[in-house]
Amino acid sequence: MQSAPDHIISWVGSQILPHEADVRAWLLRARLGREDAEDILQESYCRMAELASVEHISSPRAYFFTVARNIALMRLRRARIVRIESVDEIDRLEISSDMPSPEQVSVARSDLARLKRVIADLPARCRQVFEMRKIQGLPQKEIARRMGLSEHMVENDAAKALRLILKAMASDDIRFQPQKEFMRGTDAGRN
Repeated sequence: MQSAPDHIISWVGSQILPHEADVRAWLLRARLGREDAEDILQESYCRMAELASVEHISSPRAYFFTVARNIALMRLRRARIVRIESVDEIDRLEISSDMPSPEQVSVARSDLARLKRVIADLPARCRQVFEMRKIQGLPQKEIARRMGLSEHMVENDAAKALRLILKAMASDDIRFQPQKEFMRGTDAGRN
């Protein structure tokens, strides 16, 4: 057998190896025995070393669990005497995934919508500076040139926007009005 390409070895080392303990524990919970679990892990690594490409794999952790599960099922089918509990346990085990749960996706979407509302409620110049700096990634000097402001004003507006956004996101009151807070901070001569 020819050795795996360097990019596959690197991918297995960085994306697969960290999950080995989880896959081993998962296999042992399926009552396969330590030797069988170790054999399945080694065979999983061999299968992954034969891959020509890994670009199609979006969740390496789930992929590792799936490969191990398929090998375990194949071994059980080939075995002359199969404990029925082993097959049942493997079928019932859930494959862990790096993908967020539907609940996590829902919360993240809600947080993003709230963040968009908070940014939209910022004072116009403050919002524009923040968007150019933090979203578009423009340098302070370029923003100052485009908006006809001093770099110091751009820096202050970006800092105020961030402070207002963090305060609003930390607040339980979704109807927080950053405009009023911005005006209070300006009137008091802060920053």
